Amino acid sequence: MGTDEVPLDDKAKRMRDLLSSFYSPDPSMPPNSGNSSSKYATLDDINSTSFDPDQYMNILATKSNLEGLLQRHVEMAAEIKNLDTDLQMLVYENYNKFISATDTIKRMKSNISGMETNMEQLLEKIMSVQSRSDTVNTSLFEKREHIEKLHRTCNLLRKVQFIYDLPDRLGKCTKSEAYADAVRFYTGAMPIFKAYGDSSFQDCKRASEEAIAIIIKNLQVKLFSDSESMQTRAEAAVLLKQLDFPVENLKAKLFEKLEQSLTDIKLNPEEINTASVDPSPFASAHEAAVREFVEAVRAFRVIFPESEKQLVKLAQDLVTKHYVITQEYIKKRICSADLLGVLRVIWSDVLLMDEVLQEASLPHHSVEAAKVAVKLYVSSVFSHLLQDISDSLLKKDGAEYSLEVALDASTKVVLEGSINALLDLHKILDDDLGLLIRLRELTIDWVQEGLQDFFRQLEDRLLLFSGRNNSSAIQDHGLTEGFQGDKAFPGLILVLAQLSAFIEQTAIPRITEEIASSFSGGSVRIHDSGPAFVPGEICRKFRSVGEKFLHLYVNMRTQRISLLLKKRFTTPNWVKHKEPREVHMFVDLFLQELEDTSSEVKQILPQGIRRHRRTDSNGSSVSSRSNPLREEKLGRSNTQRARSQLLETHLAKLFKQKVEIFTKVEYTQESVVTSVVKLCLKSVQEFVRLQTFNRSGFQQIQLDVQFLRTPLREMVEDEAAMDFLLDEVIVATAERCLDPIPLEPPILDKLILAKLAKTREQNTVSP
Repeated sequence: MGTDEVPLDDKAKRMRDLLSSFYSPDPSMPPNSGNSSSKYATLDDINSTSFDPDQYMNILATKSNLEGLLQRHVEMAAEIKNLDTDLQMLVYENYNKFISATDTIKRMKSNISGMETNMEQLLEKIMSVQSRSDTVNTSLFEKREHIEKLHRTCNLLRKVQFIYDLPDRLGKCTKSEAYADAVRFYTGAMPIFKAYGDSSFQDCKRASEEAIAIIIKNLQVKLFSDSESMQTRAEAAVLLKQLDFPVENLKAKLFEKLEQSLTDIKLNPEEINTASVDPSPFASAHEAAVREFVEAVRAFRVIFPESEKQLVKLAQDLVTKHYVITQEYIKKRICSADLLGVLRVIWSDVLLMDEVLQEASLPHHSVEAAKVAVKLYVSSVFSHLLQDISDSLLKKDGAEYSLEVALDASTKVVLEGSINALLDLHKILDDDLGLLIRLRELTIDWVQEGLQDFFRQLEDRLLLFSGRNNSSAIQDHGLTEGFQGDKAFPGLILVLAQLSAFIEQTAIPRITEEIASSFSGGSVRIHDSGPAFVPGEICRKFRSVGEKFLHLYVNMRTQRISLLLKKRFTTPNWVKHKEPREVHMFVDLFLQELEDTSSEVKQILPQGIRRHRRTDSNGSSVSSRSNPLREEKLGRSNTQRARSQLLETHLAKLFKQKVEIFTKVEYTQESVVTSVVKLCLKSVQEFVRLQTFNRSGFQQIQLDVQFLRTPLREMVEDEAAMDFLLDEVIVATAERCLDPIPLEPPILDKLILAKLAKTREQNTVSP
């Protein structure tokens, strides 16, 4: 093993030991005595102080072979050479340092030798200056004593002159209303008057007292003058107290004046927010009034140290009054910038008053009052948004009510209005006002709670609109302008259904994103009980209420048409009905009602996928005149056996088609119209079962039903179910007929073609 292969740590350790032994002041101390590892050095450690060469050689000869001994010899020779080289370098380096230190000592010695002479010369000069200074002081001692005596005499004469001039000074101060200077002059002369007022300065004292009596009277006038500011009154009270005037007797009147001065501190939110655009003197006047009150409080605390509780109450009442005005202002429709402007003024007032009246805890008092104001503003924002949605659903300004316009306006207000409301409320969080920073987490809670409550109220409002007998409820909410009787009301229900679906599918996800990005967090209460805004709950509510509205619309349209159908089947005497000559006019009315329904639906709902389910197995895909089995059954239905077979066939088909007929109503045009048609045909079937028909009456129903097949196919999405229900009407009529013999197919076709020609002619003539 060569020298270069020795680990660096071992080599560095040996170098440190050598250097330590070289510079050690005590040769008896072993190197690295402080190192715990040297204490436990092994016997074969060559660097140890307890190294034994003989024992080392014995161990080495025992453990190593000849080749190992030769290798160890080469290594030790290299280490010795390296140590000699390192020791030589250390000697050279230290030799240079010793030479440099020697040169430095020589230069210092040559410089110090010249300083002794200079120090002796300096000492001689100092002694000479001191001797001359003593000579000057001795010669000027008597003159200095005389000058000081003259100076004291001059000061005394100046004071005496001041005392003699005091009455005139007080008179001049009275004329110029410089009462503070007058009090300062008089209180400065009081020690002399107490000592010599009854002898040397008797006349001056009497004249000064007469002048100060006038000043006291004038100060009292200022103290109770309504035309003077509170600061001036407070200064007058301070001066009277300095003159030992018993102002304690005036405490009640002074506080009464102070309370009256608070009425001058007015908070006008409109002027505050106008001043931000068009500068007005309101802001400066308000700040000046508050500063005057602050100075009055400072003076009162000096005059009446025990009046702290009264001053605290006055300050807190002032802050409370400001917030009461703010709450009334919030009830109007304002934006967050308006609220921030008012809160900034109030907070500035609070900080000014807190400087002189910290005991009132005005910042804390203001925060508690601001909680009510900010929460009220959040509530008002959502309340106005709810009113906007109501207005968008109703007709305004005498314009014709349009379902499409109402839906577009309401969806826009719900989505954009909610987002704009959240952006407006977020400005409160972004504001750096110290008052609002303390309310930041609570504001997040209030916004989330307000939004959740807003959608609950919106659900209640939509349900209110959909009430069947809702005229009184709508009038209570001032919403009477939007409806044009029963005709417009079903359309509104359809709008409410689509609006509910829009809220669930579009508005809530978008609003949830805004809440997550701008109003996340909140107080500890939110983390304990969960977030205040729960979009999943809102979606479930509006999904449910939307389905209710959709079914309500279908039922309302069905009931309206059912009234027409009921009148048709209950008015004539079907037993004495004449032979049919044409399709009855009720068919036109029925189709017109369905057309009105389809027109409304097309304005609101999207178009769906038409489904044509026509199967020969259910017997509902062909007309009554093209089914031989049906004709055979109708021809034999005058017998009891035929009636039983017909009834069994009818019941079997009804249960087979039950699921197919009454399916869930979807948010599509075809689904809603199909549901209305199905329910109307079921109503026709029920009305037919309550009547008794002769042959002509049965044939009239057959003709009307056959004519309805074609236009109804164009309206519905489930033609199979529609055909089945029409067939059921024919079956039910046959069951209630005394002689159910149908019209011949040629006659049936002729009457239908005549009705179609008449309809085309009417459509051509009408504009």
